[in-house]
Amino acid sequence: MPVFTEHAASSRDLRVLPSFAPPLPRLTSTIPQAEKYEVVIVGAGPAGLMMELLLARYGLSDDSLLCIDAKSTTLKSGQADGLQPRTLETLKSLGLADEILTEGCQMWQVAFWNPSEDKEKIIERTSIIPDVAAPSRYPHEVTIHQGRIERILETDLLRYSKRGVQRNTKLLNVRIDEEDAEYPVVAEIETNGQTRIVRSKFLVGADGAHSVVRRSMGLKLEGESSDHIWGVVDLVVDTDFPDIRRRCAIHSPAGSVMVIPRERIATGDYLTRLYVQVPGDVIPSDDQKPDNGTGTPPVADARARRSQVTEKTIFDNAAAAFAPYYIRPKSDGAVDWWAAYQIGQRVTDNFSVKDSHGINRVLIVGDACHTHSPKAGQGMNVSMMDSYNLAWKLAYFINGLTPNISNSDILDTYHKERHTIAQQLIEFDKAFSSMFSGKIGATEGGVGSLTHEEFREVFSRGNGFTSGCGVEYPENMTVDRFAEENPICGTDYLSGILHPGRRLLNVRLIRHADGYRRDLQDDFASTGRFRILCLTSSDLLDPTGISAQALNALSHTIARFPRSLLEQVVVHPRLSREFMWGDIPRAVKEHSEMSFYSGYELDDVYGTYGVDPEKGALAIVRPDGYIGVIASLSHVSRADRYLETLIRTI
Repeated sequence: MPVFTEHAASSRDLRVLPSFAPPLPRLTSTIPQAEKYEVVIVGAGPAGLMMELLLARYGLSDDSLLCIDAKSTTLKSGQADGLQPRTLETLKSLGLADEILTEGCQMWQVAFWNPSEDKEKIIERTSIIPDVAAPSRYPHEVTIHQGRIERILETDLLRYSKRGVQRNTKLLNVRIDEEDAEYPVVAEIETNGQTRIVRSKFLVGADGAHSVVRRSMGLKLEGESSDHIWGVVDLVVDTDFPDIRRRCAIHSPAGSVMVIPRERIATGDYLTRLYVQVPGDVIPSDDQKPDNGTGTPPVADARARRSQVTEKTIFDNAAAAFAPYYIRPKSDGAVDWWAAYQIGQRVTDNFSVKDSHGINRVLIVGDACHTHSPKAGQGMNVSMMDSYNLAWKLAYFINGLTPNISNSDILDTYHKERHTIAQQLIEFDKAFSSMFSGKIGATEGGVGSLTHEEFREVFSRGNGFTSGCGVEYPENMTVDRFAEENPICGTDYLSGILHPGRRLLNVRLIRHADGYRRDLQDDFASTGRFRILCLTSSDLLDPTGISAQALNALSHTIARFPRSLLEQVVVHPRLSREFMWGDIPRAVKEHSEMSFYSGYELDDVYGTYGVDPEKGALAIVRPDGYIGVIASLSHVSRADRYLETLIRTI
């Protein structure tokens, strides 16, 4: 047998870490005392698990991070089931999308069914359109059970955390007590009947629409005073309806139904979800009622109205809406889950609560701060994206990576950005839900005047928002739109034109080093790093040209910040001749050897991003994949100033 001598460097451990990168640099001390944590997360649904996973990947250990949940396991049935294109892009950036894309049901089309002029037909298909119209790496939705998504997140979490989620543990109350100024958040929790007190620097409430965190902090959901009642059922269906495996919006004379095709299950059958409107409104529960000073109606009223909805009620209304087609459970036991629910459109005025020094200490995400109907497929998506927005900002502040470690301004941007999105979601959901509940072609007043064309227009116009691809964050310290010289041409931001506050659209490129055909978003993995995207100009081969000057200046920029916190991606347009490494600025190979690409051989990167190849451009991309600032190649100092406001220099 061969005989050899083996040597391994001490840094070898870093090469087998399960993430794409080592943890974020740490510039502050790290070891809290027993039962003191840097972050406590309440709730382990998709929003809570996303928050814990990201913070664990960014370097917070079990000594620093605690996530509790009252449930004993991940979700078994029911609740959310749909993932939008932007959420899929985010999960791909975490390396978690493959199972979902393979095992889930991909929805590429949506069919519209409306009353037919032929009375014997009753309803007829009026159109089939793409389910996702916005440009995206994944131009479709995926439906897969929320419990599967939670399991995928939690399984990955256990690669970074020995404890994972502390289950069978509920929050009793939380308050801010600055007697211990470093750990001012006090939470009383109960595990298997035993209560104890834990302190933390920060607490994130991801505990749903009836959030104990929100109520303990005196925050209220503000919105509509009454709700529609809907029935929802997951089942293996027996039907002769021709579009049962497409997403469908059915407006029939008997009522409205939304059909959501679901994934294949262990029996080999495919699930279908039906959302069925049930006549009648209810008064919201106490903790979801707007504080309008008119008194609180009894919670029993809402519960009583919901209790009138049964499985038979749902199927009776569905059967009437599908006529003349039949629809029923395929066999005994074919119904996986059903529920009657009431969800109005509400949002909390504040997504965080500060201590006396103005530092955000308690923050809420997901359903804890916004609720809406499920018909636009937003709940789980918006909730996880809340956490995706907050996690990197929290990690930077905790790790001492922000310029002023006593100033939590970066955390203020969480409320500013995500509250804006929540309000837009509420407004869209109101319009969409109202129209979905209307009767196409009716002659009576109100929503009865709805036409098929009007409904399709609302659906299509909102597609950029519902897909997540059209989200645009407002101006703030992490989104700088002021430019002395804007190098970007065009304003069709949804189609990819670079714009601060918008996500970076994926494009396909060829890597110079090895000819690899690459999705650009794969260079923007969710590792907590900022990226410099440099789209060089056609003078890249000129040692005195603007591209060479910009790349040399960027090399100095990268050196000014903590090691590994900035990564550089370089793209070049069509050049005058073939070239070797020695023909281009040394800074390209030094910082971007495996992230240097041709921007014209596959996709027209410059055309997609609105960049003139003769001039080039720079974009700083935040850790969550959204563009923070854009600058011309002659204004690298602008990118410098932007980074200095967010990252501590060394």
